[in-house]
Amino acid sequence: MNTSAVSPGRAALILLLTGQMLPLIDTSITNVALESITESLHASATQLELIVALYGVAFAVCLAMGSKLGDNYGRRRLFMWGVAAFGVASLLCGMATTITQLLGARIIQGAGAALIVPQILATLHVTLKGPAHARAISLYGGIGGIAFIVGQMGGGWLVSADIAGLGWRNAFFINVPICLVVLALTRRYVPETRREQASRIDWQGTFLLAAILCCLLFPLALGPELHWPWPTQAALLAMIPLGLWMRASARRQESQGRQPLLPPRLLQLASIRFGMVIALLFFSAWSGFMFCMALTMQKGLGMAPWQSGNSFIALGIAYFVSALYAPRLIARYSTGRILLTGLTVQILGLLALMFTFWRFDSATTTLLLVPSTVLIGYGQALIVNSFYRVGMKDISACDAGAGSAILSTLQQATLGLGPAVLGSLYLAIARQGNGHYPQAMAGFLGVEVVMMVILAIVAVLYRQRLFIAVDNRCMQIKG
Repeated sequence: MNTSAVSPGRAALILLLTGQMLPLIDTSITNVALESITESLHASATQLELIVALYGVAFAVCLAMGSKLGDNYGRRRLFMWGVAAFGVASLLCGMATTITQLLGARIIQGAGAALIVPQILATLHVTLKGPAHARAISLYGGIGGIAFIVGQMGGGWLVSADIAGLGWRNAFFINVPICLVVLALTRRYVPETRREQASRIDWQGTFLLAAILCCLLFPLALGPELHWPWPTQAALLAMIPLGLWMRASARRQESQGRQPLLPPRLLQLASIRFGMVIALLFFSAWSGFMFCMALTMQKGLGMAPWQSGNSFIALGIAYFVSALYAPRLIARYSTGRILLTGLTVQILGLLALMFTFWRFDSATTTLLLVPSTVLIGYGQALIVNSFYRVGMKDISACDAGAGSAILSTLQQATLGLGPAVLGSLYLAIARQGNGHYPQAMAGFLGVEVVMMVILAIVAVLYRQRLFIAVDNRCMQIKG
């Protein structure tokens, strides 16, 4: 049960949504700054993958822990801790003089983001009711599009403007004053809420999940460049015993009436398994797409950071509009139909973008990207809005928190792994084509189309299974 203070006003909502935008904007800004980081710190393509991927993995690993800490010690308090950690990490990112320092700061940033995000939705859920709650949740769902536009445009301008000669560092330094403002006002305007009974944190599960993701991330990112030495192969093999250990630990905790990080009984549910498929195929493809597009725009087409950022404005606007209307569509039609519609629109957008790069090659301009990126952005929002609804379909009310934590962790983990796994594939295609990035992007988009088609086939099979289950249930009732 939650205890809450007064219902939050407009100022509190603005502060919470600003906190939500910080991690989202940072992802977009980082993509825009990749080429400048390469020139400044002499980063390799693999190191660029890790700059993006380590943030996402740290975010995923600490997400469930951040939610439990907020339940136990107060969501406003953890929100402020997260904002403070994110601000300090942003400062360290901007001050980094080596790739190693930047990678370490990015891990801290990801952990800070994991403390911020769970508190926002939980606070809105327990303090708002009725129309106010519905409006806040719609804004929460649509804020990704706004953050994307702000991150791409603002990040591109900050890097290109080269204020005080700091270049890409300004893309991280800009977070610091925003974090200070949020911290100064949060205690005054945001009510404190927490659970009356403390939630237990599965520290062992958190450690094992981190180990498994690292054993997957580093070999896939470093293996191709290092020609797969034995440590990378051993790390991949180590995932098997680590996975078995995590499964055994989770089953033991569940038999003792405790709540493991990834409860085995929930992982057996068809909706959760389908949610895992969506996360694996869609979110990894999404983050991989953004990473590869940023490299193509700047390395392949020679765009300045601000031009690269502006190339995604149409995508962000389409995403925002789609996210605002998606709940109404889902209320009118089935979630499965909306998911398939989103996948169809997404596939058409990817095919159109693939044709654009193939047809215009190095002559591709920002305007030529608009039609295809509008379709991609609109489809993405429909898929994202369907993800939690599909994944939570079979979850009982008492397991809602655990189910949501599983899906959030899967989402962030696959977002983190996408640049490393699919980025390596894209760079391999580019090397085979003698560094011709637009054509490499066209080939990479073909791979993403195949991934989305596979997801659509799985979605159709899942819907058919649901219809069969409903028919059988109706026959049992009639019998």
